[in-house]
Amino acid sequence: MDPAIKKIGQNIKYDYQVLRRAGIEMEGIWCDTMLASYLLNPNRSSHGLNGLAVELLDHKMISYADVAGSGKDQKNFAQVEVEKASIYSCEDADATWLLHKLFLPQIEESGMERLLFELEMPLVKILAEMELYGVKLDLALLQKLSAGFGGQLAELEREIFQCAGTTFNINSPKQLGEVLFEHMQLPCGKKTKTKTGWSTNVDELERLAAEHEIGRLILQYRSLSKLKSTYTDALPRLVYSESGRIHTSYNQAVTNTGRLSSSEPNLQNIPIRSEEGRSIRHAFIAEEGCLILSADYSQIELRVLAHLSQDRVFCDAFAKNEDIHTRTAAEVFGLFPGMVTQEMRRQAKTINFGVIYGQGPFSLAKELGVSTKVAKEFIDNYFDRHAGARVFLDGCVREAEAKGYVTTILGRRLPIPDINSTNGNIRSFAQRNAINYPIQLGSRYHQAGDGKGKRADAAGRPEKPPDHAGPR
Repeated sequence: MDPAIKKIGQNIKYDYQVLRRAGIEMEGIWCDTMLASYLLNPNRSSHGLNGLAVELLDHKMISYADVAGSGKDQKNFAQVEVEKASIYSCEDADATWLLHKLFLPQIEESGMERLLFELEMPLVKILAEMELYGVKLDLALLQKLSAGFGGQLAELEREIFQCAGTTFNINSPKQLGEVLFEHMQLPCGKKTKTKTGWSTNVDELERLAAEHEIGRLILQYRSLSKLKSTYTDALPRLVYSESGRIHTSYNQAVTNTGRLSSSEPNLQNIPIRSEEGRSIRHAFIAEEGCLILSADYSQIELRVLAHLSQDRVFCDAFAKNEDIHTRTAAEVFGLFPGMVTQEMRRQAKTINFGVIYGQGPFSLAKELGVSTKVAKEFIDNYFDRHAGARVFLDGCVREAEAKGYVTTILGRRLPIPDINSTNGNIRSFAQRNAINYPIQLGSRYHQAGDGKGKRADAAGRPEKPPDHAGPR
């Protein structure tokens, strides 16, 4: 394709992948209306073509079912009459063209041209190739892990029944609540909000675990059961026989904060804190002769805060390559760095990250295990030393209050719709987001549905891999 001819599309990553699998590499990818919509309003209910057409063009698009049928009568798009297919396809192209004419002046006016054309659009092709290439799994390891988890679950089930003195369906919240708080007569059980049964959520089980062995066992059972069903059992079923890999989708227009997300399957939430979770990560492997390289910035949020605020103390500490948490501890506790204990450093780390998440005295006190008064003194001492950071963070809140959004270093606008809410709790949460967003997302980077043979309305992305999906 001629790279000099600019290509405009709605979820153009899908079109690129369809052509790529047919041996055609699309060049000149220039504008994606789905991404433009996302930049202008990340909270919009739908960035899919149907939703945008109804909202902005006052036009209801022809549905995929209108041209291909539905259910057992649904045709492959290749079987659709040419006249019907052409009208459907031309409507797609026309709506996309009209949307791009609406969006680009708004992108320019909001100062996000560079963000769209220098970050988001170049990323489209990279993500498309990553999705097509896929991720290799060690299926033998997953099978072994699944069998091991199954054995552990059976043993946990036996221990739980022994503690309870009866057998029941552990996966049934209703039966579990009745066993714990009626049959066993354990204390402090509370009803669910609907008053229809006992609460057996994580908080309740953690409280129970401190008093009775069965609480700990059930938490273990739930954790292990989730690992088995979500990963060791499910991942092998998602491997495509054609490639021998899983093909997740990397979504640019799903979260409301600008970060990438992964779906079908979600590869971002694979646990790391438990030994079992870490063992699952070993199942993601590289081709022979290759390796998987993991790179991470040290204390990236604090470095971003230092850059954005130009706080003298932060900048000096990072310039000297000091341990920022040890230095903070020394300042907060009024000690020389050599006198800081590991516990003091841990508390300073909690303070450092708590502050940039807008944490208040009550929440910080709970996390540190100190009184609210002491936590407030920590925060006051912190901001006395980091005056530059306080000015910047206060400025983020003021910007949100005045404009209804905050702006990242790359110009991304993140709406804070509840910043002026009359509800104190809602307003406080919005203020924390106003502080957190510019820092956490200064280094760019929910689950979404897919098109399933339609226009990919929910997230604007197709089923994977693309040659098995219908048009968007």
